[in-house]
Amino acid sequence: MARDAVGIERPGAVFDREAEWKALTAFVADQRPGPALGLVTGRRRQGKTYLLEALTRVTGAFFFGAHEGTERESLQRLAEAFADHTGSPRVPEWRDWDDAVDALLGTGGDNPAPVVIDHFPDLVRQSPALPSVIQRAFKRAGHALRPRLLLGGDSSLVTNRLFTDHSALRALADLSITVEPFDFRQAAAFWDVDDPRLAVPLYTVVGGTPAHRSLASGEGPTGVEDFDAWMCRTALDPRTPLHWEATRLLNEEADQHDRPLCHSILTAVALGHATTWAVTQHVSRPLTDVSHALRLLEHCGLLRGEPDAFLTTTLRYRITEPLLAFDHAVVAPHRSTLEQEDTAGVWKRLASDFNGTAVPAAFAQLCRDWALRFAAPDTFGAPAATAAHGTVPRGEHGPEREADVVVRGGGGHRPLLSVGQARWSGIMDIHHLDRLRHVLAVLAARGEDISRAKPACYGGAGFSPRLHAAQDRGEVLLVDLDRLYHGG
Repeated sequence: MARDAVGIERPGAVFDREAEWKALTAFVADQRPGPALGLVTGRRRQGKTYLLEALTRVTGAFFFGAHEGTERESLQRLAEAFADHTGSPRVPEWRDWDDAVDALLGTGGDNPAPVVIDHFPDLVRQSPALPSVIQRAFKRAGHALRPRLLLGGDSSLVTNRLFTDHSALRALADLSITVEPFDFRQAAAFWDVDDPRLAVPLYTVVGGTPAHRSLASGEGPTGVEDFDAWMCRTALDPRTPLHWEATRLLNEEADQHDRPLCHSILTAVALGHATTWAVTQHVSRPLTDVSHALRLLEHCGLLRGEPDAFLTTTLRYRITEPLLAFDHAVVAPHRSTLEQEDTAGVWKRLASDFNGTAVPAAFAQLCRDWALRFAAPDTFGAPAATAAHGTVPRGEHGPEREADVVVRGGGGHRPLLSVGQARWSGIMDIHHLDRLRHVLAVLAARGEDISRAKPACYGGAGFSPRLHAAQDRGEVLLVDLDRLYHGG
């Protein structure tokens, strides 16, 4: 077990999550008088509940996982769980949530007493006044007791309303944690993958969501040579949970909304139609409908709109869950065929789409993530503040040009630090650098300050000797798979 700053050990079964564990254990061990509230949220399947359950086991906290039902049913279940936790022979007869919350906050006496209620939004759906009940209970508790109340919720619209900066609960909160998916380096370690040539295509399918490993029966590909067979026995096999996970995830998040439109929008974005206009053209639906669905998918955390590096008034959308992007770009159009034919035969036809569309798009995003999170401070001459896709519009300087990785620094002027191309397959050569030089020349002609901008090539298959020689002369930054996964 790993021991954190306050001495509460992190169970070995909890992979990584060091920062989250440190924050949670510091919260529950805080000796200050008076009640304290912590909010823990995150998209479904990221291990939020697993983390909270591990915390309760180590600290002896009271844990209650809410479910859909009536208010009376939930109060009864909570009372039974509370009696079991305290060892009371009698189940308390709480008249309402005021009684229940007062009892929960009264546990522990003078010592910090952790109380965890997971899936809290399910309770609020049954009892909309519950946040106000907690507010009143905190005021009544004063400084005599030290309850530490942790509320968990996924990234649904209800959670967003409950836990945002303007909500009553957020105003009370001393702690707010979002359990994010693993980044691409953490994901490789989680799946026990050492070879970046395998890690990138695997991440393209399963991303950084921990639950996807259990949906694949805990099994990952044993090596690059096993990847195709692993795909056929997991993600492509309609008999496995992983095959249906993307559909299940969207149906849960888009509950009561226009699911067909949401599926169509995700397909459009997965195929590279990244702007609102491009999505609207692809799905052939009114702009108002598309805009509403885009906002919904953003609120659920499934889409993210990011400003183009050069057209700052234009948002480019990307799917935040790689499994969703993979499913909509590769699997969904052929799902009925996969249900009728041998998966190996279908995969032979789909592999070109996967390797030609899905993996390159995922690889480009990994390169942007590397530039923003892992590049050494001196890599770009200054710390990176943003790393985004950039589009140089068509105009007097020639056809439209695009750059996969545009890095800018911080501050009011957001200096341009690097313009890069990412290529998953094929050896990158001097013509890739020439293309970047042309983009920089166009940007300079449009008034952009390029004096600090480094051309960068991100290559999944390596670089030619001429490109290496250009790097030796200081003309280009080269980032290969080893640097992407292990360097800065």
